[in-house]
Amino acid sequence: MFSGSIPALVTPFRGGVFDESAFRRLVDWQIEQGSSALVPCGTTGEASTLSNAEHHRVIEVCIEQAAGRVPVIAGCGSNDTRNALLHMNFSKKAGAAAGLCVAPYYNRPSQAGLIAHFSFLSENSDLPIVLYNVPSRTVTDIEDETVVELVRKYPDRIVAIKDASGDLSRVADHRMGIGREFCQLSGNDELWLPHSAAGGKGAISVTANVAPALCAEFHEAIAANELKRARELNDKLFPLHYAMFSDASPAPVKYALSRVHDWIEPSVRLPLVECSDAAKKAVDEALVHAGLV
Repeated sequence: MFSGSIPALVTPFRGGVFDESAFRRLVDWQIEQGSSALVPCGTTGEASTLSNAEHHRVIEVCIEQAAGRVPVIAGCGSNDTRNALLHMNFSKKAGAAAGLCVAPYYNRPSQAGLIAHFSFLSENSDLPIVLYNVPSRTVTDIEDETVVELVRKYPDRIVAIKDASGDLSRVADHRMGIGREFCQLSGNDELWLPHSAAGGKGAISVTANVAPALCAEFHEAIAANELKRARELNDKLFPLHYAMFSDASPAPVKYALSRVHDWIEPSVRLPLVECSDAAKKAVDEALVHAGLV
């Protein structure tokens, strides 16, 4: 259903509030540079610090500005199932192509709880769901058997997974349990190449915020089976992948964007703070290595 380079968009702030003008420019730039879809209000979009009104406005602006040029996968995750449903219902009405639904964080539900959570969402909204597994942040792992059970139970609702578990064997596990056509997207930029080789369709990427054209070209090389070119591009991007997490994300990527575009500020919301001098140095060196500054 989805493929290619899909940026998990930052939410720009100015003076502590959502900078709608900068966000609209970011959406346009991403599409012009070759991004195949957009994800507002994910982890990189600081969704956990947005009020529901802000959350919905960011999604609404993204869909308005994209204007059908690329699909929008709206971040709909919450550790409150009914609030996740609220986000999904809003996103459906706004015109989103799917909802990105992270495993509920902090609550630490069991696998039975995860099945109940995603079943409730699937049965009460007709917005397609992209599962989002990122155990390092949620402390909850959507295990392979759970993914297989959910997709078999709701084949028309649960259409993809963003896997940020770091376990590449899961790509084959999902293919064997669900089928080769199930849409698997890498949630780890540094694993994008081997994830694709194992059967992945692309990545929901942090790095693509600041290097959308390179990331799009990288995916095109993979899709064309041009392995040499893909490796060259991967080498070019690799330091940037790690620099994006040289401090608490998304502070480094917001700093990187402020270096590339003077219309984006590096500010983040508490409890996050702007990245350290060491992180800025890592980002600056990686931007030079990638030829972006």
